[in-house]
Amino acid sequence: MFPELIIIRHLFGVLQGRWEALRADPEAGYTTETVIVTALLAALALTAVGIIVAKVVAAANNISTGGAG
Repeated sequence: MFPELIIIRHLFGVLQGRWEALRADPEAGYTTETVIVTALLAALALTAVGIIVAKVVAAANNISTGGAG
């Protein structure tokens, strides 16, 4: 048998065990869902801050100081 198939068979065995554990306790996936949603919200917040900073810096660079130029 091919070694790749052994790895895939083991992976499916592990996934099946985890799936059965999740089905036994419906609240088991709640923590994972919360972590994923929190991470997505943090990424969105960082993106928004980055956009705001870029706009502020661009506006600040356009301010004329009346110097030579």
